[in-house]
Amino acid sequence: MDFTPWLRSGRAGRSCGAGGRYRGRRRPSPAFLPLCPCPELRTGRQRELREVPAVPGYPSMTTQMFEGRGHAAVYQKYRFAPGKELQQTILAYLQEKKAIPAELVVDVGCGSGQGTRFLAEHFKKVVGTDISEAQIQEAKDTSSMPNVSYLVCPAEELPFQDASVDVLASFTAAHWFDIEKFMREAQRVVRPGGCVAISTYTVDMSLRYGDCSEKLTKIFRECWDQILKYSHNRLKFVLENYKEIFEALPFPDKKRITDIYDKIPMTVEGVVGYMESASPYQTFMKNDPEAAKSLLQETEKRMLETMGVSSRETPVEFWVRHVCVLGCKGR
Repeated sequence: MDFTPWLRSGRAGRSCGAGGRYRGRRRPSPAFLPLCPCPELRTGRQRELREVPAVPGYPSMTTQMFEGRGHAAVYQKYRFAPGKELQQTILAYLQEKKAIPAELVVDVGCGSGQGTRFLAEHFKKVVGTDISEAQIQEAKDTSSMPNVSYLVCPAEELPFQDASVDVLASFTAAHWFDIEKFMREAQRVVRPGGCVAISTYTVDMSLRYGDCSEKLTKIFRECWDQILKYSHNRLKFVLENYKEIFEALPFPDKKRITDIYDKIPMTVEGVVGYMESASPYQTFMKNDPEAAKSLLQETEKRMLETMGVSSRETPVEFWVRHVCVLGCKGR
């Protein structure tokens, strides 16, 4: 699939995903290079990735919390794709705004590609971008469709031509971005009449299984509350239902939906694995690995006892509440 018409090319070796300075990190190995040839990534002004001094509590570039290969592998295994209600909300909005059919859709902060693969089922060309090389490698290692490509780059410096993107999406990632810089990029790359769909699931989660749903949810939330003590302060964007992100979107035609509920089919293992994949749990592991492991082991044991089963593969319903910010750029 040729993505050349939409990508900005310039001098080879300094493009986003093909070198640059990666904010002090080593140059990516060939395994992490984007599927698109690097000379085709940028046209016009070359913008080198550069280290910007961080402001405590409010980083000037994407906050990097999912870097390690081990974490990326857990993330790929246990993170779920956008639920059906969220999918339908986004697709209905794009239909309403006549953004469908779309030529090019970009999933920013794509992680290991759960949202990217959903988009690929509905659009001609989809590019997933993420600042984490490990996450992009996991996405590329997962079987995907021929209309999908992946690039390593920050959300604040997207390697696309001005007004070239039909739909700019982001799933459970925007709270890690430098919001002001990301919104400037959205304004730049989205074409007139194009749309933005930025969503996240919230901490409002519950479990359902037979007649013990209330007890099961209580066990889950007790564990989750312990893990959330290690949350980054950018969780505030999620706790505020993406209000600040909505207000920062520079499109006058926009709306925010805060009550999208989805049932995610899971197993007991999947629920525990989801908690393991969360960035606060990884911080917990670095601070006190024995306590972190013990917490998940004890939580799984309590869940199985409450359900009256012994298998980690026992299915449960995992309910989540999504928030979605939608906007359409004026023509």
